[in-house]
Amino acid sequence: MSARDVFEYALLRVVPRVERGECFNAGVLVYCRARSFVVARTQLDERKLLALDPGADVAAVRSALGAVEGVCAGGSAAGQAAVDDAGRRFRWLIAPRSTVVQPGPVHTGLTADPAAEAERLLDLLVR
Repeated sequence: MSARDVFEYALLRVVPRVERGECFNAGVLVYCRARSFVVARTQLDERKLLALDPGADVAAVRSALGAVEGVCAGGSAAGQAAVDDAGRRFRWLIAPRSTVVQPGPVHTGLTADPAAEAERLLDLLVR
């Protein structure tokens, strides 16, 4: 059996009209400190988005989700966050905000493979 490490995760929620508070899950952030690992996996359900807001800018929402993935990936895609470690990028991404893409509460667990955990959570909570 391989070693299991503590990980944290938060859902990424799409809130097309912030004033209405309606939302749906469109991604997951996974962070594992022991492995200096952070990743975002997203999948936008355009039908849900347009059901909640027929005038929603699908491309803009997709871009916002892609930006979260970019910050997690680091490098030039992370912009200013490129110099931050995985933990700082995760903490910045889970900070509350009033935008169309919002993080949910943070949860914890144990995993031997944080990348596989991200896919499992995406399947379970988003797809």
